[in-house]
Amino acid sequence: MTSLYAYRAQWLGNVRGDLLSGLVVALALIPEAIAFSIIAGVDPKVGLYASFSIAVLIAFVGGRPGMISAATAATAVLMVTLVRDHGLQYLLAATVLAGLIQIGAGLLRLGALMRFVSRSVMTGFVNALAILIFMAQVPELVGVPALTYAMVAAGLAIIYLFPHLTRSIPSPLVCIIVLTAVAMLFDLDLRTVGDMGELPATLPVFLIPDIPLNLETLLIILPYSLAVAVVGLLESLMTAQIVDELTDTPSDRNQECIGQGVANTATAFIGGMAGCAMIGQSMINVKSGGRGRLSTFAAGVLLLFFILALGDLVSRIPMAALVAIMIMVSIGTFSWSSIRNLKDHPTSSSAVMLATVAGVVLTHNLAIGVLVGVLLSGIFFAWKIAQLFRITSSLSADGLHRTYRVEGQLFFASAEAFMAGFDFKEVLEKVTIDVSHAHIWDISSVAALDMAVLKFRREGAEVEIVGMNQASETIVDRLALHDKPGGLDKLMAH
Repeated sequence: MTSLYAYRAQWLGNVRGDLLSGLVVALALIPEAIAFSIIAGVDPKVGLYASFSIAVLIAFVGGRPGMISAATAATAVLMVTLVRDHGLQYLLAATVLAGLIQIGAGLLRLGALMRFVSRSVMTGFVNALAILIFMAQVPELVGVPALTYAMVAAGLAIIYLFPHLTRSIPSPLVCIIVLTAVAMLFDLDLRTVGDMGELPATLPVFLIPDIPLNLETLLIILPYSLAVAVVGLLESLMTAQIVDELTDTPSDRNQECIGQGVANTATAFIGGMAGCAMIGQSMINVKSGGRGRLSTFAAGVLLLFFILALGDLVSRIPMAALVAIMIMVSIGTFSWSSIRNLKDHPTSSSAVMLATVAGVVLTHNLAIGVLVGVLLSGIFFAWKIAQLFRITSSLSADGLHRTYRVEGQLFFASAEAFMAGFDFKEVLEKVTIDVSHAHIWDISSVAALDMAVLKFRREGAEVEIVGMNQASETIVDRLALHDKPGGLDKLMAH
């Protein structure tokens, strides 16, 4: 739990930096929120209200200060079919349920599952997101006037060169101000934020989703809610881990799960769609100097202020300015060292990283890509551990007693090697299986031990198992059949 002093510091420890970075993020959120609304097939205000609400709420109840959460493409794409088939009200209901599922995940402390995500998967996740962020800018660079390319180039020059003059003002903010001023002063014919969709002119109002409260409705929205909850938490927790490393500060993963759930549930009641953490906006925030909860809160509040009070001015921001910022984010997000390290890192690690990148980029689904990476990591790990397994033996002087010494981890991947290590046809009076340097993990290894005992006994040998540690003994006592009445008959029946 965060102490009151630490929580206060997360709000007031970096006021100037947080407010300035929040300003940059708020401006960058507007076109993205509109774009994500279009992806989901709803009015732009659904995404804009969601981005405002989620950012403000997560600032209070989230577990990762300085991370930006809002409406995202990752959750929007999951809602397309639901909106098309059932309409906006069902999307809002699904958002409520997704939030409740996320709160449940936090209360069950499922955030700890992130420990099973390897470094290779994390690197692949980051690289894939960098590629997706860049790919999302391509439509703004295709079939546009040549002037657009000049403006993007000018924006990138400002972003990378301005910090050499001063770092007191975030260079992305300077990029937006300068390019907007130039576009307005010379009345340049450029695509603007206003071309993305109409900005709302009123505050959001409280509403309850207008749906039938019955089992049929639950069965309709549940699959979408589960998908949104899982993908949202996955992206949020992985983004939190990246921000942890960038800022060298810790986060509370289970609190982040609860915070995401609270934000999504509440957002649905003001007409907003589901969202989660945003790697791109979080990178903008961190690189612009944002570190605390105030930056996230400021981004949400300023977003609403801009669209309501300064809508006409904001709508005239050239998309070229925002494209330049997102290109900067994609370049900064990509782990360039991972390319250089391909030849030095183990082949299995490189394969996991590349598979994660391919899975995310090809499907545009973070959950699928990360799942592929995690499964491959597990398979490679199991294979590697299985190779560290061996059985040696020694025969007594009279040739009637053989002792087998088992070393390593006995589990499903090494069970076959375990069985291959015995000579069941050797004529012996006694066999000792010494497992003092081994550990028995699962039902497959217990079954292999049972089978080895059965085969030796069928050949007339007495079998003794020695050196079993307490954890192995627990699973063997519970699952093994070789010393239970009628156990060998049951084993043979299987």
